[in-house]
Amino acid sequence: MTVAPVSEPTAPFPSMARGRGPSSAWASRKPPFLLYSTELWRSSIDAWATAAWAPILATAPRGDRHPVLVLPGFMTNDRWTTGLRASVRSLGYHAHGWRLGRNIGPTDHILNGLTTRLDHLADRYGEPVSLLGWSLGGIYARRLARQSPDKVRQVITLGSPIRLQRHDQSWASPLFNRYAAQHAEELGLPLERDTAPLTVPATSIYSRLDGIVAWQTCLDLPGKNAENIAVWSSHFGFGHNPAALWAVADRLAQPADRWHRFSSPALLRAAYPTVDVARP
Repeated sequence: MTVAPVSEPTAPFPSMARGRGPSSAWASRKPPFLLYSTELWRSSIDAWATAAWAPILATAPRGDRHPVLVLPGFMTNDRWTTGLRASVRSLGYHAHGWRLGRNIGPTDHILNGLTTRLDHLADRYGEPVSLLGWSLGGIYARRLARQSPDKVRQVITLGSPIRLQRHDQSWASPLFNRYAAQHAEELGLPLERDTAPLTVPATSIYSRLDGIVAWQTCLDLPGKNAENIAVWSSHFGFGHNPAALWAVADRLAQPADRWHRFSSPALLRAAYPTVDVARP
């Protein structure tokens, strides 16, 4: 994978053009079995690291207390994002779960419920909502941002395979396909084909140690309001990985009218590997 400063999104549900070289999502496969089989164990290490980082995280940037909607990953629910929402809430934001039960894919209940939930929060607070989506939740978040850009302040995704090209790039694909009969909408591959770029700021936080999805599929394409942030995290640990939490805090603290790309503090530089640039 070619390594360079920052990358950004261009196509919403990713562009399908064939890339070249190992940096291309086309060239990637699902993570090695070793990473997949150690996900839970490595997730616990992320949690311990966060405890050790507590004094540092206490100094994380704070913003204007705007509303944040947190969307869970595949086969999880609001319980899974309890800690993540607590972290966001501790920074002063109004963090909310989606209240739609288990995420089994794009059912009518989930798709319609997400639209209703976003409308409710935007109306309740009288301002756009930041969307924080974990894995499949991030795919929904980008979909919502395209549907209602006036109600979305920004989109932050955690380990979301926004450029998934093939089923063999994710260990979750077989289970996801078992629920296909209940899905109201097919997430056709490649994702985000024939779609325009997001019009709101978009941040994709990803990890080369992700044991569920090929990390290359999480790279967004270049665009003026888009970026990728690399951290060392397991897929299950994104919601309590200290570097990811700091990055989320920094992104949420961006003024609505003066968004700029992430730059890690000098003392935390080692926690953020060089960002990989996605190729169209």
